[in-house]
Amino acid sequence: MAQVPAWLTRTVMYEIYPQSFADSDGDGIGDLRGITQRLDYLAWLGIDSIWLNPCFASPMRDAGYDVSDYLSIAPRYGTNEDLSALVEQAGGRGIRVLLDLVAGHTSDQHPWFLAARDDPSDDRYIFASQESSPGDLWVASPGRRPGWYLPNFFAFQPALNFGYARMNPAEPWRQPVDAPGPRTNRAALAQIMAHWLDLGVAGFRVDLASTLVKDDPGWHETARLWRELRGWLDRAYPDAVLMSEWDSPGVAVPAGFHADFYLAIGPEHGSLLNNGAGLGVPGGQPAEPCYFSSEGTGSVEAFLTAWRRDAAAAGDAGLIALFSSDHDFSRPACGERTADQLGPVFAFLLTWPTLPGIHCGDEIGMRFLPDLPDVEGSQIWPGWNRAGSRTPMQWDDSPGAGFSAAAAARLYLPIDPDPGRPTIAAQRADEASLLHQVRQLIELRKAVPALRTGGPVDVLNAGYPLVYTRGGTHLVVINPRLEAASFDLRWARPAGPLGPLAADGVSVDGAHVRAAGFSYGIFEL
Repeated sequence: MAQVPAWLTRTVMYEIYPQSFADSDGDGIGDLRGITQRLDYLAWLGIDSIWLNPCFASPMRDAGYDVSDYLSIAPRYGTNEDLSALVEQAGGRGIRVLLDLVAGHTSDQHPWFLAARDDPSDDRYIFASQESSPGDLWVASPGRRPGWYLPNFFAFQPALNFGYARMNPAEPWRQPVDAPGPRTNRAALAQIMAHWLDLGVAGFRVDLASTLVKDDPGWHETARLWRELRGWLDRAYPDAVLMSEWDSPGVAVPAGFHADFYLAIGPEHGSLLNNGAGLGVPGGQPAEPCYFSSEGTGSVEAFLTAWRRDAAAAGDAGLIALFSSDHDFSRPACGERTADQLGPVFAFLLTWPTLPGIHCGDEIGMRFLPDLPDVEGSQIWPGWNRAGSRTPMQWDDSPGAGFSAAAAARLYLPIDPDPGRPTIAAQRADEASLLHQVRQLIELRKAVPALRTGGPVDVLNAGYPLVYTRGGTHLVVINPRLEAASFDLRWARPAGPLGPLAADGVSVDGAHVRAAGFSYGIFEL
């Protein structure tokens, strides 16, 4: 495999939920022209790559993760030409654009499925032609074809057939990975990627990347599929990137991905930020308090153990991505954790060796909103509604928060009703705001190579405060709890002068570090 493109090791990525970012035409739903109109803000913040959640044609029963046409932009977002204009204008500001690729399933309204549901010889999907259901997950065929089909997530998302790693005589519908249907689908993935790469996009984040080949212990056949596609990508588009929603970088990177996400819903990210006040985790609340909590009763050890394991497995072949949150899980400002507690979160995110990303709105401390309506599949089950992290971007204090000129009743989701809600306009005017802190940290990361993705890190203290060095040249101190904390550097390094590059509540006197509540500091050794 080719090396990771150099730009990916330097980037700070920004996730945009198109429906909620900026509405240019007043229909209450964000669109591509709205994103284009806000590019200057992203450039000011220091963002140099954006990842768009799905913007392809879709019935929107799962907010675009149910694709009905991979080669066309959903009309509510604009046109293919609008995407080309966004890519061009973003590129002029040094910003790359990545798309979300839903690889494992389509909408049940996709022309491929409409054909397969009536044709027993069509093997692009997984159908079991029998009278009784093969299991609880299967869905009765809606067409003339008898039997049942296998969905990938919701019932209206039929799984594309990439084959099974193991055959089973009791399940005659299973096909090997090199059968005609799986081969056709693999070729289609390359065609879809080429279509958008030719329009100038920089790469893809692949949704549910581990789910393609079924009954695949150890993901051996799934990895072989992605390595094949990565080989093609390296030859045809060597500067393009492939990132995975896998939540297992030690597996995904050897499988051919340039980077893999620690999912916000996963245990690694959760041990840092999941305070159980928003969506919790499937099946219950976190087993342990998270590290970034005001009580200061959490531990960073679970994260460090997983990160060391995955970083060793990935080696120099790929990266681990760590975002502030995402569209599927609670924002950092959730429950009792408020925006004024988030400086340490971003100081860690932007100085740790992972590839950093920001979910749109987290940089001003937009909060997770509970008790919202179920919109486009946001509620997966009772009490677990992802809409709380998908509310409109809060640009200013106008009635539509600068997101849209539409009446409140027409907005995609309600705006945070709190009169004190954070806005970009207010925080840009306040140099002590979280937004300015995030901007300063991004600027520092770009200016100091030792603070970027990859490179050595040495943890000096894994309690409160968290203390580590980057590259042997810079010291980072993070205290995410309300109570002050301290650390004696003499145990770790000789005493000497330390120059603060960015500090909020942290001071170093000789070899003694003092960290106020909710503080951080970055020092040159």
